[in-house]
Amino acid sequence: MLPFANRYRPLLYISVALALAVCWRASSPRHALAAAVFVGSQTKAAPNGNEGGSVAGLKIGGQQVVELKRRSNPNPSSPEFTSITVLPGRGMNLFQITANLPGKGEIHVLASPSLEEADEMLNGGPDDVHGVKSFSFGGAFLVPYPNRIRGKLSPDGKTLTTQWHGKTLTLPAVWKGKNPHAELHAIHGLILDRKTDSLHVQTTPDGQTVTGVIHAGDFGGYWPSNTDLTIRIALTGKEVEATITARNVGSEVEPMSIGWHPYFAIPSGDRRQARLHIPASNLAQVNNYDDVFPTGELLSVSGTKYDFRSPGGRPLDDIYLDDNFSDLSHTGGAVVVNLTDPASDYGIHIEGLSPEIRTLQVYAPPDKAFAVVEDQFNFADPFSNSWKGMDTGMVTLQPNQAVTWKVRLELFTSGQ
Repeated sequence: MLPFANRYRPLLYISVALALAVCWRASSPRHALAAAVFVGSQTKAAPNGNEGGSVAGLKIGGQQVVELKRRSNPNPSSPEFTSITVLPGRGMNLFQITANLPGKGEIHVLASPSLEEADEMLNGGPDDVHGVKSFSFGGAFLVPYPNRIRGKLSPDGKTLTTQWHGKTLTLPAVWKGKNPHAELHAIHGLILDRKTDSLHVQTTPDGQTVTGVIHAGDFGGYWPSNTDLTIRIALTGKEVEATITARNVGSEVEPMSIGWHPYFAIPSGDRRQARLHIPASNLAQVNNYDDVFPTGELLSVSGTKYDFRSPGGRPLDDIYLDDNFSDLSHTGGAVVVNLTDPASDYGIHIEGLSPEIRTLQVYAPPDKAFAVVEDQFNFADPFSNSWKGMDTGMVTLQPNQAVTWKVRLELFTSGQ
């Protein structure tokens, strides 16, 4: 039999190694945070003051809600972002963003219900078929097509067909206007109720980043090739940045467009005095504001109530908006939309950073204290003959090709 010291020497080595590993992890913000993010109902602080974790054990869409936090300045001299909440079980919906305003405290950047209310609505029922409730709040990501698509309706009314480069696409018919004879159509893509296949969170010097991967395949049989999506959302005090890369991992050519549907809140609640700057010279004519189907005609905004090009923006007043703006001008390589709430001394820059972003869908009903600003690649109903052969912004991906959509948010005070 081995002497006592020799017998337990291996255990001693293991114990020392584990102790050193624990000490090293406690001194490493990156590893301490990564461990904290997936701890069930706990949220733990990382050594750099940033926090991350799942939210009270709550699952939406069958996957844990994830909240990333950073420690804000208790007396900030300028507005700063403080947290983001993401729904991995609903296509990485960027459900909420919070910010700290000087002298006012924390606000919600997005117009969203509570997580408990969202859990009740995102139930996969008749009002949530294919996840359509996901784009009624927060910031749903829209892939492989934002906006509306029309087509020939199937006898059962569940699908429609349209044509792309001689290929027939069959899409879910999930939406229609409120008028009695409104036409069923496809809308806002095929990942609204899609679970995330893998999720990774990292700490950064001033915040955190969450990355979700969705192996979308052929999007449930609705798309001509197979696609992998990488969705990255980064939080710092100064910026929130969302990046989506779509890669064709199949053997067939495919169309691709990316966008999102963020409900930017007007913190004061006074929608009439809120101002919007949209750097667009044209908007698409639509048949009416119930269907919101494009006619194929582009109209100049000059001299109309839809001209929001003034650097200081234009008051929303009582204008109803559900319009697709185009012919976008760039500032520093980005399409920059500004939403300002002078009554709260608050503003947010929405910066479209990808050159493929061709249009902005803006939805702002007069009786609501929000404006939805949707940076997207394409015009609405992009496969329609009404466009008379115009390039409608859908990107063509050959096998193994990829395209990236990227948007950055920055806060400012209304006097800046």
